[in-house]
Amino acid sequence: MIMDNLSPGDKAKILIEALPYIKKFSGKTFVIKYGGNAMVDEELKQQVINDIILMKFVGINPVIVHGGGPDINEWLAKSGIESNFVQGLRVTDEKVMEVVQMVLIGKVNKDVVALFENNGIKAMGFSGIDGQTLLAKKKMAEIDGEFFDLGFVGEVDQVNPALINQAIKDRYIPVIAPVGIDENGQSYNINADYAAGSVAASLNAEKLFLLTDIDGVMDKEKNLISRVDKKSAKEMIANGTISGGMIPKIECCMQAVENGANSAHIVNGTLLHALLLEIFTDEGVGTMFVEEAGL
Repeated sequence: MIMDNLSPGDKAKILIEALPYIKKFSGKTFVIKYGGNAMVDEELKQQVINDIILMKFVGINPVIVHGGGPDINEWLAKSGIESNFVQGLRVTDEKVMEVVQMVLIGKVNKDVVALFENNGIKAMGFSGIDGQTLLAKKKMAEIDGEFFDLGFVGEVDQVNPALINQAIKDRYIPVIAPVGIDENGQSYNINADYAAGSVAASLNAEKLFLLTDIDGVMDKEKNLISRVDKKSAKEMIANGTISGGMIPKIECCMQAVENGANSAHIVNGTLLHALLLEIFTDEGVGTMFVEEAGL
């Protein structure tokens, strides 16, 4: 455990350091995108769930949006369906969409709910289809000025937070599968990062957390940057400090804070108790995004 090798005095200091943060964040809503190795490795899975349970006990309202890529890959392979990706997005035809819905809604969502319930915490699982929580529209990929049809891949057009707010009011932890629906009843596969960002913005969440397999944003000397605002994020993308697969995550975080969330965080979910360290310590362990410097 995180404090096993500490003296009683050091443990007390950690708890005292956490007190002002507990006071500040009690009653606030945190949206957590749960995915990556933290969702696959059994030990990491349990420690992330424990972190979220502790948040609930100190008065924070956690809302979970989960991924499920490895499970989808496994079931597509079992079904003899090839996986294809464009710009990191899964090309989703009708057969793939059937598997995506089956796995995300029928398996992964219920598995996450069970993790909380098995620890004595009430959780309510649903997808973006339920109550039209995630109204979606078709997303196209653009490469060198050309547009590519990804099939039933969507982006969030609107969040209807009624089910989420009711679950919070009834003291459940909402657990949301990122499958949305359009006005014609067509379901869409939505990237979990962007779904979580949209949910965080719509709820005016205090914090959005993207659990990833990296520590956060690094400078050119590979040192962790603990705080990023919109201006500096644009500069780092322009000069190549932020590149590749990190760009969509940074864009997701900045869109969330521009549209209602107070801050967004990229945190390494493979680090033991990373969520608690980011929330309840002065230094934190990831990268925090705010709209303007000084906020």
